[in-house]
Amino acid sequence: MAPVIVVHRPSSSGGRRVTVDDAILGLARTDRDLIEFLRRAGLENAEELVLGDSPLIDWRGGHAHEYEAA
Repeated sequence: MAPVIVVHRPSSSGGRRVTVDDAILGLARTDRDLIEFLRRAGLENAEELVLGDSPLIDWRGGHAHEYEAA
């Protein structure tokens, strides 16, 4: 089964909380951060998932790849 990857809405101070299967991985401020968090979580194809705009990533409360609050 595919992991549930959620990139939550941007925080007021910038950055987005990242969770995989409800486990908090950290606060991503860039796609590079997101890729590293997913790699550490064991997803070998992390860069492809992020940069390829995979439907497995649920970008909530903002546009994909934007990390600053509106």
